[in-house]
Amino acid sequence: MMRYKLFGRGTGLRVSELALGCATFGTRWGYGTEPAEARRVFDTYVEAGGNFIDTADTYQMGQSEELLGEFITHCRDALVLATKFTLGRDPAADPLAVSNNRRSMVRSVEGSLRRLKTDRIDLLWVHMPDGVTCVEEMMRGLDTLVRTGKVLYLGLSNFPAWRVSRAATIAELRGWTPLIGLQVEYSLVERTADRELLPMARALGLGTVGWSPLGGGLLTGKYRRGEEGRATSFARTIHSESDPIKIATVDALLAVADESGVAPAVVSLAWMGARGVIPIVGARTVDQLRGNLLSAGFELCAQHSARLADASAVSLGFPHDMLAEESKFRLRAPNTADQVELPSDPVA
Repeated sequence: MMRYKLFGRGTGLRVSELALGCATFGTRWGYGTEPAEARRVFDTYVEAGGNFIDTADTYQMGQSEELLGEFITHCRDALVLATKFTLGRDPAADPLAVSNNRRSMVRSVEGSLRRLKTDRIDLLWVHMPDGVTCVEEMMRGLDTLVRTGKVLYLGLSNFPAWRVSRAATIAELRGWTPLIGLQVEYSLVERTADRELLPMARALGLGTVGWSPLGGGLLTGKYRRGEEGRATSFARTIHSESDPIKIATVDALLAVADESGVAPAVVSLAWMGARGVIPIVGARTVDQLRGNLLSAGFELCAQHSARLADASAVSLGFPHDMLAEESKFRLRAPNTADQVELPSDPVA
């Protein structure tokens, strides 16, 4: 049974515990899902109670949005429809299409609205920093899109923590539309967001979604079984057992899955959701999606969750490791160590 979560502090926006990633809807990349199967994947997700759709103007060179425009006609108002801009559908053909400035974002959003056959985008993600547009220009442009009714909510994807924090602060100080969401790569084999991004998101009240929650297929266990997948046919955003931590993580995952009587993918997605990050599940087939949907409502026991967290933990680096080591001395005067109650979570 699909459960729902409030997305973003104070918004009241309810999204399903699993988001549907639609990057594979279409075949213009030479890898993906034929339209008929994509429709079955979409319908299966919606019938299971899912309402959070994630796409981008560049996915399958616009075909993902085009197909979704056909699929959503009977249920548009029941969906939280999210798309992205920054990269442009064909940057080689038009340099004006690639940027986070107001001109580019308006052009991209208007194109997305046409392809999606809708009058508004529920959540617009800035896909990534472009390296040239200042944050004031970007946030002012995004505020304008909200004020015109073309976009309802705003989020940043693949941004470093300092840029997100600056953007959120400037919007707050100027009275512009606030950020409500953060999108990052996150999984048992990609936990570097634990260093800055996730603590920042909690402090700022940003809803968080994670892409590639199965590490490009590594966390399904299929590569150990000798099966093919994205590693052989797409070769992008792929993780492999390339270091001792990842090897130990897969070992622990397979053991926990066996003890729990479920597939490794179910364990991986449930672990991620329990940490407050909504997984973006992508699927090229209905069978793949149905397997991932089994994670909805599944809860790991505390022992299994801790086992996975320990196996996959990454060093937080400076200053976090130092502060953790020194934390037992903070706020404590001599001879009063047992009289001071420290908070369980850091104060923002």
